[in-house]
Amino acid sequence: MNEFTYAYDEIIDLLESYDVKNYARTRNFLDGDVSYLSPYISRGVISTRSVYDSLMKRYSLEKVEKFVQELAWRDYWQSQWNYHGTKINRDLNFNQEATKQDGMPASLMEARSSIGVFNEAIKDLYNVGYMHNHMRMYVAMSICNIASYHWYEPARWMYYHLLDGDWASNALSWQWVAACLNGRKYIANQENINKYCRVDEGDNFLDKTYRDLTRYDEVEELQELSTVDLKWKPISGDNPNALKHDDSLIYNYYNLDPKWRSGQVANRILLIEPKVFEAYPVSERVMRFFMNLSKNIDDLIIFVGDFAELKKLCRGEIYYRQHPLNNYVGVEDKRESLSSLEGNYSSFFKFWKQCKRQLLEERN
Repeated sequence: MNEFTYAYDEIIDLLESYDVKNYARTRNFLDGDVSYLSPYISRGVISTRSVYDSLMKRYSLEKVEKFVQELAWRDYWQSQWNYHGTKINRDLNFNQEATKQDGMPASLMEARSSIGVFNEAIKDLYNVGYMHNHMRMYVAMSICNIASYHWYEPARWMYYHLLDGDWASNALSWQWVAACLNGRKYIANQENINKYCRVDEGDNFLDKTYRDLTRYDEVEELQELSTVDLKWKPISGDNPNALKHDDSLIYNYYNLDPKWRSGQVANRILLIEPKVFEAYPVSERVMRFFMNLSKNIDDLIIFVGDFAELKKLCRGEIYYRQHPLNNYVGVEDKRESLSSLEGNYSSFFKFWKQCKRQLLEERN
């Protein structure tokens, strides 16, 4: 697949030219009409709200409800991270059953499994930084529900390589697959994979009936353990000794919006906190993409260090956008989202029901 652009004008063109009419019908197919906007939403270049507003200039909500619902899933996962905090790093509602070990199968990590379409998708993950959402579910269920590895380390592995890595969406989607959220495991067999990946594969560990797949027979090729040892490569920063303006806007890994407070006279500072990336590491490829996206923000100052160090340089107000990983002090702007919903929701569809109601009330 092609590389993702990092030029802001091209991102906006991609957003405004996206034809969503075939999304609902084709989204589960690997060659379906998906938007490829997720890296820009995850990095905060655009938001679920700005994507929605763009769509509403061209479509009615009824015409694009399935796509908007997928945007709402992002907001839902974020609301759960806001509410639960670091509790999302462990089994949230139910303990994952029948787990044998941490780490992940070497055959999948090394893209040499008996399922060719998996291997190609994992190579794309390493070389491009993207994996189709349906494929993410297939890989996750093979690791968690077929091979019985705990979800946490494989989730960190996938996040490490994804340009659109959002820890809430990633960790909680893995938990959803592993039945830690609703108690129901996600299982797909090779027939399902062949349909949605448009391949004709067989004679592998998923080439069984669903009844046979739920018997938890040990799969030999998935038993070789690979340890998930992920390292973030620190970057050097040319931290300033003084700042030009009184007020400061703080950007970070989850907020690279060039239009945020665009008319305000302020220092624009990209804060890279090593402690955040050591806890949630990303690859050098992902880091390069992130840094290239940051070039869309004019006069951006890069500061590598803790917020407490940066705060000593700031004379006036400090502004930032809300995110669960932020431990800042100052004026907090709310994250742009589809609705004003906050707090805990026991299911996505309870969240979506209220979100849709707000969107319809707003339109009327």
